[in-house]
Amino acid sequence: MLSEPRSGRLAAWGNALLAGLVSPDDAVLAIVGEDAVHRVEGLPGESAPVGLTLALGRLRALGVSGLRVALPAPGHPLGLSGPVEFNARALEAGEAVVCHGAASGLVPEVFQAGPRGDVHVEVVWHVLPVREAPPADVPSLGEAERELAEALREATEVLSGLDVAGSGPVAEAAIGAYRARAERGREVLAPGYPPRAVRVLELAQRVRLLVSLAYDHGHGGAVSSAEMAARGEALRPVERTARRAQVAAYNAVVEERERGLR
Repeated sequence: MLSEPRSGRLAAWGNALLAGLVSPDDAVLAIVGEDAVHRVEGLPGESAPVGLTLALGRLRALGVSGLRVALPAPGHPLGLSGPVEFNARALEAGEAVVCHGAASGLVPEVFQAGPRGDVHVEVVWHVLPVREAPPADVPSLGEAERELAEALREATEVLSGLDVAGSGPVAEAAIGAYRARAERGREVLAPGYPPRAVRVLELAQRVRLLVSLAYDHGHGGAVSSAEMAARGEALRPVERTARRAQVAAYNAVVEERERGLR
């Protein structure tokens, strides 16, 4: 897991923009990242897709005061609150952004375009109605940090017990690449986020990286279908914990603001 979900970039830098901590140009540059272009479709008052700068300004005008992330998976509607259509679209994409202050959400659709050898990525964010209700299964930052510490131990034990190359050259190279990207600011939250959220996000990304390596590299001793199933069963709750922590980190600014208003 060497890159942020697009919903994370949109929420983090969108929150920084809404708080007046970054310029629209800087926010859009960070959100788009290595993609070619992002557009927003279905925005109230717009009959055609619009650019991110206009879309973020329009969302603010519609009353949006913050953006939350959802990272659902089959059987785990993490960060979602309905209705069914939005949940289904978000589950298909594996991610979504939910607006705080307006009953709308955004789900990304990713396209590859261009001739062979010059392919680029375009993203269309579809705006859909959402139910204004507490998001599903999102922990506090404190809970997420405690759960992650245990998840990291569990992931290491599983990798060792199943003879997976979780501490060999492949893992070390991937973790080294992850750290290098983090040092360049690729994995750090936008301005305005508390240091604890940054720490939780970085740890969650490392745990998800270890889980990804367990699935993708070095079968080691787990060669039978039964052993592969056992690996998946052992790692599934670890991956779930890491996803929950990612959502808690991205949503920290909105959650802190809500607590301050109570």
